[in-house]
Amino acid sequence: MVELFSFGFLKVTLIDIIDIGIVAYIIYKLYSILKGTIGSQIFLGLIMILLLSFVATVANMKALSWLLRFITDIWVIAFIIIFQPELRRLLVILARSRFFRFSSRHSGSDYINIIVESAFELAQHQHGALMIIIKSSGIRGFAETGEILNAQITKNMLRSIFYPRSPLHDGAVIITDGIIEAARCTLPLSATTIVDGIGLGMRHRAGLGISEQADVISVIVSEETGSISVAENGVLYRGLSKEALRDWLNKINNQKSVKQILRSIDHFFKKDK
Repeated sequence: MVELFSFGFLKVTLIDIIDIGIVAYIIYKLYSILKGTIGSQIFLGLIMILLLSFVATVANMKALSWLLRFITDIWVIAFIIIFQPELRRLLVILARSRFFRFSSRHSGSDYINIIVESAFELAQHQHGALMIIIKSSGIRGFAETGEILNAQITKNMLRSIFYPRSPLHDGAVIITDGIIEAARCTLPLSATTIVDGIGLGMRHRAGLGISEQADVISVIVSEETGSISVAENGVLYRGLSKEALRDWLNKINNQKSVKQILRSIDHFFKKDK
């Protein structure tokens, strides 16, 4: 590899520049995700130790290198244990990116219309509801906190579940490919308690919280106001109309249709070979 320049005995090539650039970009993205949390301060401290360890290795300072390597190993393990929510959020963000998303599990049935109609009928009666629609990654761990149903979705089923006197009305319903996977599920609460100056109740915080940790869409019906909200990618959108909610959820089927076409083309060429 052609040498670009050197600092004494340290020779720098184009590969070295590319390597440093990639590492710098990864560090920057990690810090951007952790920024504003306690983890950002510890992350900066870890970076400082890694840089010092690198300098000590280059300068052939064996005792200092050994000590810093020992500290770094302990710090990395502590970082992973203490700040697993932030790291889990990072992995979710990576999984949501188009580059890493290879398949979709959603069917092209009319279950979207069932969800929309049920949500607005529940809203008219001011019956609170929380429906979690899986987009690409399952949340089996959260589904197992409730009652496993594996039932075909219907309007009457959803209305019965969220009827205030129903034993299943508390908690969330998890929906996968038009199947009600589970009801009365316990979800993680978002740390956000106020959005646009309005306080969030437990149902909204749960819907927002699961959207921060998994690739889902949360449909939330307010028991107090009867308004419809949607949470996706850690952002809460309030006051949706029926058509707006239908268009929002239809994105799921549109994504699947495109991927089905691509899979069909790929299968055709493989068969032709």
